[in-house]
Amino acid sequence: MKIYLDNNATTRPADEVIAAMLTCLREKFGNPSSAHSFGEAALAVVNGARETAAEFLSCPPTRITFTGGGSEANNLAIMSAVAAHPEKRHIISSPVEHDSVLNPLAHLAARGYEVEMLSVDRQGGIDPEKLLKKIRPDTCLVSLMGANNETGVIWPVKEIGRICGERGALYHCDAVQMAGKIELRSDFCDYLVIAAHKLHGPKGVGLLCSGRRAPLTPMIHGGSQEHGRRAGTENVPAIAGMAAALTLAMNKRANDGIKGLRKRIEQKIKKEIPGVLIVAEARPRLPNTVNACFRHCSGAGIAQDLDSRGIAVSTRSACHSGDIDPSHVLAAMGIPEEYLHGSIRISLSRYNTEEEIDLFLKILKEITTRAAKNFIA
Repeated sequence: MKIYLDNNATTRPADEVIAAMLTCLREKFGNPSSAHSFGEAALAVVNGARETAAEFLSCPPTRITFTGGGSEANNLAIMSAVAAHPEKRHIISSPVEHDSVLNPLAHLAARGYEVEMLSVDRQGGIDPEKLLKKIRPDTCLVSLMGANNETGVIWPVKEIGRICGERGALYHCDAVQMAGKIELRSDFCDYLVIAAHKLHGPKGVGLLCSGRRAPLTPMIHGGSQEHGRRAGTENVPAIAGMAAALTLAMNKRANDGIKGLRKRIEQKIKKEIPGVLIVAEARPRLPNTVNACFRHCSGAGIAQDLDSRGIAVSTRSACHSGDIDPSHVLAAMGIPEEYLHGSIRISLSRYNTEEEIDLFLKILKEITTRAAKNFIA
């Protein structure tokens, strides 16, 4: 049995998504900018997808810009925010953000921007009061994610948005891990980012939802696609697939049972495997995510052994999957050294079953027991 438990890295495309994409590839293959019936059919797909995305985020369709993925959308939001107020040179973020946020911020820091990091506590949370104290008159941007991709910890985005609004700072929220897992609206922030492949859509497509007071400055120049915000012929099949994925996500019953599977995993791991730490167990978390650290073990070794048995988990973000250093997220949280290198991330989807979870737990116990004996020896 092949068991896929790495859904925070990417998800299996839903059948409805594949069907929507195939229809475009076979029948609605025109260029949306072309002034004939083939182009009009493709444009109707893009416009319909924009309306679906707007319904998903409870915003006007004009606020939606389709991109080539979450990383592009994060970059577009950050660069647009700093371009909007060139006289402001202060940015606030956190050390546990995704690389598609941290790396653009490092790029800006090298060019004279002051990037200040808001620390996280031992449970992966942030204190909005600390944010309130850090915002200054020259703060152009606050870039704080909605939920962490490694731990699943959910941050108080509405409170963050309120503080930013009162202090006149633009708020960018990487909501890639939230979409499709918990209820999500766009009205708490100025820039909100989603990637389709995290919620059973295709890779290579995402969106940026920009608020009324949030200007956009194109990074890709060329034609007038996406209302002049992002040049390049729209990827119509991928956009159609994203719309189908968002439609499925709006059916709340689609994710019924995921939280129960997470609870089953955590209870059995703690009961049957000694020396385990469930990261951020006391915090509000995504219903599909478990980060477990095994004392004096190698998370990479555990993941490799599981893979040899047909089970996919990860040790951190897929962007760092080949890195031997400990997770920057867990390090920022102050996870003790004896646990830091032994973490695995288990992330579920609507397609996982109790049978899969029970087999996974049985094999995980075998692997970690052997690893602990080897450490003692």
